[in-house]
Amino acid sequence: MTSESQIPIDTQAASRRFAARLALFYGTLFGLVGTHLPFFPVWLKAIGIEPGWIGIITAVPAVTRFTVLPFVTGLAERRDSLLTALIVTAFGCAGGLAIMGTQHQAVAVLLIYIVTSCLWTPMTPLTDAYALRGVVRYGLNYGPLRLWGSAAFVAGALACGLLVDLIAAKHLIWVIVAVAVLGALASLTLQPLDRPKASATTRHDARALLRDGGFVAVIVTSALVQGSHAAYYTFASIAWQQAGLGGLTIAGLWALGVLAEIVLFALSPRFTLPFSTLVAIAALSAVFRWVIFAQAPPIAILAFVQLAHGLTFGLTMVGTMGLLAQLVPGHVMARGQGYLAACTGIVSSSASIASGAVYARYGEGVYYLMAAMAGTGAVIMWLARHKLAPQPQSEASGL
Repeated sequence: MTSESQIPIDTQAASRRFAARLALFYGTLFGLVGTHLPFFPVWLKAIGIEPGWIGIITAVPAVTRFTVLPFVTGLAERRDSLLTALIVTAFGCAGGLAIMGTQHQAVAVLLIYIVTSCLWTPMTPLTDAYALRGVVRYGLNYGPLRLWGSAAFVAGALACGLLVDLIAAKHLIWVIVAVAVLGALASLTLQPLDRPKASATTRHDARALLRDGGFVAVIVTSALVQGSHAAYYTFASIAWQQAGLGGLTIAGLWALGVLAEIVLFALSPRFTLPFSTLVAIAALSAVFRWVIFAQAPPIAILAFVQLAHGLTFGLTMVGTMGLLAQLVPGHVMARGQGYLAACTGIVSSSASIASGAVYARYGEGVYYLMAAMAGTGAVIMWLARHKLAPQPQSEASGL
């Protein structure tokens, strides 16, 4: 990676502006997730939506990730309008949530939420594509930029949790809308980036990506490792509560995992191993983590194992983004991110459905299934490692 002393002063200033504005946008993007994920169902219940409808409504984003999302990212790239797409989707998301907040009928909420999700779910892959272009353009590190998203997720969830005791649950939607509006305003501060030009050796189209064995191995491995968190996201709190842990202890365990993730993102510029090795380490860490979870360990061991979230989630992200920067030409990066998000959506949704059935019969034995998923990802990455050897230009990007 080029040292800062070798970079012209005006480029250094542009690099800092890019990093600061992107960090702010990442913060609002994941701050929105932090307020929405725990408390959107609470708002739905408060306005009188029946449980069956709540299940249908909350499933909408997962469906759009592998249906609408790839088309939105592809359209943004074909029109060379990545930044414009970010601004449009950010304002569309805020507007959609605001309109939805005025509704109290299940069908109306569902229809508005479908349209809103079609704009919202592409925002993360679009932002990651924009970030990777900037990472390559300015020689930055992805991890320290992304950590602000994780920090904001925790802050958003805690802030909304405190507000639950101060305002009526039927007004929680306006907290979510406020964060979405902040994200829309933050999108206006993002600076334009030159579109990377396709060279004779990197003239790919979207379909060519899916014929690239290395690219497919990366997105499938990432999807398997991230999808192996399905049982954890769905049943960890339930199992811990049944084991007698209090609400504060459970919240602390969740926070411990995210804090480990933040630390890993902060330290990621110091990593020197190949990105494929980082992903393999993350996958193997997930295998050990889920096997230990399956034993229903005591709180002391559980707290220690929760620190592995930095590896199973954070290191997977760092390694995957590094590999995509190596493999995917900049001019099709948004579509590459779209394929990653779609693959992850399919695997995670399937894992969630399967884990529900397995948990109902075997309880925490469901984590053995999650360990098998992560282990499969580790094998795929190991077999594909020769196709993913780092190239000098990619190493300089400093993921």
